[in-house]
Amino acid sequence: MTTSRETTAPAAATPTARDIHSYAVPQEARVTHVALDLRADFTAKQLSGRATLTLAVAPGATKVVLDTNGLAIDRVTDGSDRALQFSLGTADPILGQPLTVTLPSGVQQVVVHYKTSPDAAALQWLSPQQTAGRRHPYLFSQGQAILTRTWIPTQDSPGIRQTYEARVTVPAALRAVMSAEQLTPDGVASGQERRFDFKMPQAIPPYLIAIAVGDIAFRSSGPRTGVYAEPSVLDLASSEFTDLEKMVGAAESLYGPYRWGRYDLLVLPPSFPFGGMENPRLTFATPTVLAGDRSLTSLVAHELAHSWSGNLVTNATWSDFWLNEGFTVYFELRIMEALYGKERAGMLESLGRKELTDEIARIGATSPDTRLHMDLTGRNPDDGVAPIAYEKGAAFLNVIEAAVGRERFDQYLRSYFDRHAFTSLTTEAFLQDLRTNLFKGDKALEDRINVQEWVYQPGLPSNATPTSSEAFAKVDRQVDAFAKGAAANTLDTKDWAPQQWQYFIGALPAMLTAAQVADLDRTYQLSKTGNSEILFAWLRVAIAHHYQPAMPALDHFLTSQGRRKFLRPLYEDLMAKDWGKAEARRIYQRARPLYHAVATSTLDAIVK
Repeated sequence: MTTSRETTAPAAATPTARDIHSYAVPQEARVTHVALDLRADFTAKQLSGRATLTLAVAPGATKVVLDTNGLAIDRVTDGSDRALQFSLGTADPILGQPLTVTLPSGVQQVVVHYKTSPDAAALQWLSPQQTAGRRHPYLFSQGQAILTRTWIPTQDSPGIRQTYEARVTVPAALRAVMSAEQLTPDGVASGQERRFDFKMPQAIPPYLIAIAVGDIAFRSSGPRTGVYAEPSVLDLASSEFTDLEKMVGAAESLYGPYRWGRYDLLVLPPSFPFGGMENPRLTFATPTVLAGDRSLTSLVAHELAHSWSGNLVTNATWSDFWLNEGFTVYFELRIMEALYGKERAGMLESLGRKELTDEIARIGATSPDTRLHMDLTGRNPDDGVAPIAYEKGAAFLNVIEAAVGRERFDQYLRSYFDRHAFTSLTTEAFLQDLRTNLFKGDKALEDRINVQEWVYQPGLPSNATPTSSEAFAKVDRQVDAFAKGAAANTLDTKDWAPQQWQYFIGALPAMLTAAQVADLDRTYQLSKTGNSEILFAWLRVAIAHHYQPAMPALDHFLTSQGRRKFLRPLYEDLMAKDWGKAEARRIYQRARPLYHAVATSTLDAIVK
């Protein structure tokens, strides 16, 4: 149930942190509510209409500064349609342009009339051929970290929380969904168009305002959960995510009530650049998790956990991003343990720790980018979306749990989410809360945990709690046997979980003979697996050994999905090989138009 606090808590109640990735001056005038009235034009690849912004204006303030990037501003008015003076500042390649609007005395609402650019970085416009059904076009948004300003003129900072409402007009054959309550689930028909209305009464950071438009169907999975997908994908998606309602219940039993009403999931076309995006009420998910055996549903547990860590309590700036992801990985593993047992959670934790140590080895243990609190001055905040924030953050919380005990730590986390619900925190504010409400002045405990090193120093501190998995210990014995010459068909792989296969491939010796690689593929059909995580791990082995029979699978994998987590390492691996450079360029030339701007902004610097 929604409480009065949740529906009325003003964003201005949160102390303002200086956000170097926003032009906003919220101390003078702060956006508290956004009302959108937009029309989707799939021919022009544009959203056009207006954004009505409600402001909290400080006494004596004469202007409001908004974030924009690539928007065509037609005019700006007040709530009575009277023209307001405005100016666009110099464009910055990362931040875009400030839109400064003069505020006459008493004006607390501005209306920006605008159009988006056809190449707005947050929006991906797909042709029918790029969808599963191949009959209708598709549009989806991805706002994190600072891309919302490419389709909405607002104060685009995670510390400036805003409620929103929207009216979206689309072609009659399509359906619009948003990260908000659906007021008109079936739309309101008008000629060749349909209008959809939405409302989000809880204040959220603007990167969580999200939209998708396409041939979208829905199937319920419980009283407050369900799955959206293209009709041809819906059966598989609904089967894969049948435990949605159980996941919500498990999360609530840990850290308190789910405060967003519904929890639905939208399976997007394959170009979506992330595994999932935790947009409130409607997680966006990649189809690469549709393995057919529910083995990759930890991604859903992760996005659901964001309903507490990230959406309910948000990082105030992008340097504090670990407060979002580190907490969420920890919470995700707790959900998986509650639903599927310690063994599965232990495997996932061990895989995550390996990802962390691999990342630290890749960029160097002394690199400042291995700190939890990152310095992103002059950089795209998307640079912070890396295993450090996720896995090192979770490892830090595991150290705290080990020091104080799980029961005590759970009580603290539940109170933390209650205490800071619908606000945004800096790292230092979190640490102060930790000292006050968990450590309670026990400096020896804080020193034993090594808080300052974990948060502000590079590398992985020596007191990290070790991960262990008996399931992986069994795999290690088979890896050792294979490395010593055992044939693949003699290995004891009976009843292995997909995570064990993923671990097995990652644990193989760096150098295998051509015969060994072929033996593995012939015996276990790894190049044909439908599990994206296993295939990704196997394709890295194939590239390392120039295993030609896997090259068609590599080509198909890189041209049939756009998940950056998979794309970056595979293209890096190819570009590191003399033979692979031409292959990477050939594939990328074909695949690049299919990828989202979030992916190409990373890959363009790799595939040269």
